[in-house]
Amino acid sequence: MANKKFYAIAKGIKPGIYTSWPEAEAQVKGYGGAKFKGFPSREEAEMWMKNPGTPSKKSNSPKKSSPKKTFTKPVLADNCIEIYTDGGAINNPGPGGYGVVMIIDDQMKELSGGYTHTTNNRMELMACLKGLAALPVRNRPVALFSDSSYVVNGFSKGWARGWRKRGWVKSDGNPAVNPDLWEQLLDITEGLKIQFHWVKGHAGHPLNERCDQLAVQSARGGDLITDDGYLGG
Repeated sequence: MANKKFYAIAKGIKPGIYTSWPEAEAQVKGYGGAKFKGFPSREEAEMWMKNPGTPSKKSNSPKKSSPKKTFTKPVLADNCIEIYTDGGAINNPGPGGYGVVMIIDDQMKELSGGYTHTTNNRMELMACLKGLAALPVRNRPVALFSDSSYVVNGFSKGWARGWRKRGWVKSDGNPAVNPDLWEQLLDITEGLKIQFHWVKGHAGHPLNERCDQLAVQSARGGDLITDDGYLGG
């Protein structure tokens, strides 16, 4: 999990370099053609600002960095609520955490929490559950963004529904993993107009990076609780 702290805004309401995502997000939210990127150091952010059309690199680095793919946001329905999620566990399994950023009516809300012993996939699912549970209304479309193919494919391709129909057994006859969380996810999305979208992790998307930061901070925090549904050792 990366921990980027500098956000370079090349095209936005007020271009510049910001050290917190909420400040940076205010400069690009709703700005057509906004161009921005997150970096682990101010030096890299400043270099990129000089020529935002090319990939950044440190002046003393002998290696050339490949340009990262720009996240293309899908066209969302009117009044759509956006939920960005991430989760992970240190050493997997180990101490874990989740991070959520919700955007509704141009207002941003953050959620996070940590567990003493869990897995990456459980925290990815937990992030989705916590975000959906925090929805203030359920009669508006929802777009959930996750960098977990396990979560996005499990829901969007109907795998989880199939596992549940077979008594939480996969098509190959093996037991499905994390049935308790999948059961909750299927239940909480019932009746919602929701779409799951995959985003590439650690690719500079500011909201995904912010969720990652929240998850890491929670996993390393001191106020961890037990993941009662985790049956591993």
